Order: sequence, then structure tokens, then C-alpha cells
Amino acid sequence: MKTLTIRGLDEPLTRALKARARNQQESMNKTILKLLRKSVGLSDKPIFQTYDDLNNLAGTWTVNEEKAFYSNTDDFNKIDPEMWT
Repeated sequence: MKTLTIRGLDEPLTRALKARARNQQESMNKTILKLLRKSVGLSDKPIFQTYDDLNNLAGTWTVNEEKAFYSNTDDFNKIDPEMWT
């Protein structure tokens, strides 16, 4: 993603952008991106992809990484009887 610097924002515009961001409960950056996308006809596309699960991580381990994980976490499956007596 690119970074863009915008110069020449006057005080009324800055106040209006801050107010809109506050009303939408989002950052100034996200508010400005949404306004820019809408102004060029791209408002139907999401700005940031959101996830509500871990599907993008599923199945990404190699066989060796999986073995290392189970080897390193095997102690979590052991019960110390002395702690329970």
C-alpha cells in the first residue's frame, strides 16, 4: 500500500473530518480512505479485510512445524499427581 501526504487542509475541513471520524467511531485514516474510495466510485469494495476466524492460518504448517509444535507442547498434557494430592 502507498502512503500519501495531503497538504493544505484548512481548519474547517480538518474539524469536519475529525467530527466524521468520531461519529463513525473510526480513525481519521479509515474515514479519509472511505471518502476517497467513494469519491472515485470504489465505495462498494472493503477498505480493510476483516476476519472472524482463523481460516487463513489453517493448513499452513509444514509436517516438521506440526511435529515441533506437538513436541514442544507435550508437557501440557501431563498431570503431576503431587499437585493434586
